[in-house]
Amino acid sequence: MANRRLAPAAEQPESFAFTPENAAWVKGQIAKYPEGRQASAVIPLLWRAQEQNGGWLPQKAIEAVAAELGMPAIRVLEVATFYTMFALEPVGRYWIQVCGTVPCDSCGARELKDMLHERLGPSGHVDPTGTFSWLEVECLGACCNAPMVQINQDYYEDLTPELLGKLMDDLAAGRPVKVGSQIDRNASEPLGGPNTLTDPTLYDGSRVGAWRKRFEEARKDEAAGQDEATSSEQQAATNPKPARPDAGRPVETAASDAPAQRAAAGEAPVKSGDKAEASETEHSTAGKSEAPASQPTAIKDLEPAGAEAGAQSSLPRDVPPPQPIASGEEEASEPAPDAESPKLPKGRARPKPANKPERT
Repeated sequence: MANRRLAPAAEQPESFAFTPENAAWVKGQIAKYPEGRQASAVIPLLWRAQEQNGGWLPQKAIEAVAAELGMPAIRVLEVATFYTMFALEPVGRYWIQVCGTVPCDSCGARELKDMLHERLGPSGHVDPTGTFSWLEVECLGACCNAPMVQINQDYYEDLTPELLGKLMDDLAAGRPVKVGSQIDRNASEPLGGPNTLTDPTLYDGSRVGAWRKRFEEARKDEAAGQDEATSSEQQAATNPKPARPDAGRPVETAASDAPAQRAAAGEAPVKSGDKAEASETEHSTAGKSEAPASQPTAIKDLEPAGAEAGAQSSLPRDVPPPQPIASGEEEASEPAPDAESPKLPKGRARPKPANKPERT
């Protein structure tokens, strides 16, 4: 890449000063910035100093710009060494800057550099005639038209080693050259011409109001549909189709012999045989009498008896139930039941007599 060092002392001029015209231009540039912000004009001043010095920046020009802006010379040198647009060594009459970043490198920039090295020598040096010098730089912003070079202030794009060689021959001979794409590409459109937005109606104004035409066509379609529906209704009113109640039924299935159908055929709705059959007692549900329902059995008769099924308590409703016998008590300690007292199932305690309230 670029060698960002100042030229040797033998190639440096002894002094540098802006011409009266450039000095007036410099004052105008500085006046664009508020007081204390004059350093913002460093790049345009360096560019004008490079143009005045034949396309490259000597050390004295950098110091002159620093003096105009009131900046330390090292600050101006930092800017000049950062941007490859500033040449720090002498260049030829046509300074060729070759883009060497990925898009151009992928599209053939290496072949361009090989051709320049073979024709002019190493980068950063001027050819013996002083006409050309070349340098590899970072992206120049024309990736769509890679590979490309910048010669002085102009871009030349879509190059091959043969096209670049012919371009250099024309420049050296003073013949006019074409700036931009060298394969007749229009701006940055695809190779072979544009393949999108090719409909001329997008640009000639004929599509203005096209939305209104679409709505009018939609209304016409709706009107045609309404006319068709009206025509179908009128045809159904004037030429109705006969009803076919038996349509779709199996052929072998006989029509139902219902009273409504017999009445429609002019016959008696009820057959005489049906009347006779209905009058017979054995066929009539009204003549039959059902057996009387058996009397319901009392619940007490249905309850199982015996100790296995449990026994009904004979305690009155106002007497609380007896407490169960505590675990571990001897059955012998229980008092003998009275003869009048009802026998209780095994394991159930006898209730204690309720205390009668005392009368006052």
